[in-house]
Amino acid sequence: MPQKPAAAFLDFSTVGPGVDTTSLSKAVNATYYDFSEPDEIPARLAGCEVALVNKTRLGRDLITAAPSLRLIGLAATGSDNVDLEAAQEAGVAVANVRDYCSDALAQHVFALILGLTQQIIRYGELIREGAWTKSRSFALFDYPIRELAGRNLGIIGFGFLGQAVAKLGEGFGMNLLVSARPGSDGPLPTGRVPFDRVIAEADVLSLHCPLNDQTQDLLDARAFKQMKRDAVVINTARGGLIDQQALADALRNGEIGGAGIDVLPVEPPPADDPLLAPDIPNLIITPHIAWAAREARQRVIDQVAENIESFYAGGNIRRIV
Repeated sequence: MPQKPAAAFLDFSTVGPGVDTTSLSKAVNATYYDFSEPDEIPARLAGCEVALVNKTRLGRDLITAAPSLRLIGLAATGSDNVDLEAAQEAGVAVANVRDYCSDALAQHVFALILGLTQQIIRYGELIREGAWTKSRSFALFDYPIRELAGRNLGIIGFGFLGQAVAKLGEGFGMNLLVSARPGSDGPLPTGRVPFDRVIAEADVLSLHCPLNDQTQDLLDARAFKQMKRDAVVINTARGGLIDQQALADALRNGEIGGAGIDVLPVEPPPADDPLLAPDIPNLIITPHIAWAAREARQRVIDQVAENIESFYAGGNIRRIV
């Protein structure tokens, strides 16, 4: 039996607790590090053929400083933390994981939607303040509640994740508005709606597109002014898709009805992130956990192991370089 290649998982703690690494152990002889600072990485990759990372950055200098490296296994779909050009030049393959958290993420999206449209947090606060015990009515009606059925669900980015959210939206009886690629010219693909129409007509707008030069600050002050005043914005994709200050201002000014945010531009966020201000109404922030169901995190580990086995068998499953 051939010797298993040596591997270093440089930020294993970012995958979270409770995952089974049996599949990885069958593929590589791995050393697991909770986190790795840049100056620690060269020594940790010394003699390793496989580097496993989730969010740790592997730039050109770190890739070229690891001459034995043959494969970078990403425990994520996004690859912006790895210098892909440098990897290609060095002959280092890169593989990611895909469609591992669609169910978990769609579930989280609708947890945020329902939390906002049912006013769960605000009514909970009223109860803790004693408003219900002091009321003469059996029910409280302080905050408006709307049914989702018949309302418009706008989706920007229609890959695995956007499609999973669309499926749940249809189950709630919502009308789908799938956005064409923002800024695209020419005839629209079948079933797509112009971006400006989607943001103007959506009652709920959910973001699932990648972050790039075209989508940076996709939702800015201009976009929020185009939206319905009771519209809800959900972002489980990338923090940079939204102008943070513009969203904070739109919520304070009542330009939109609410927002559910699972991602911020810098994570962990600095204390002065505009969305962490305590006076912003109708805002739910969760700490990048839409993907974090244990089942989804286990799929990450198992897909990483599959990618390694495929690479050493001469295959190219989920290869991006």
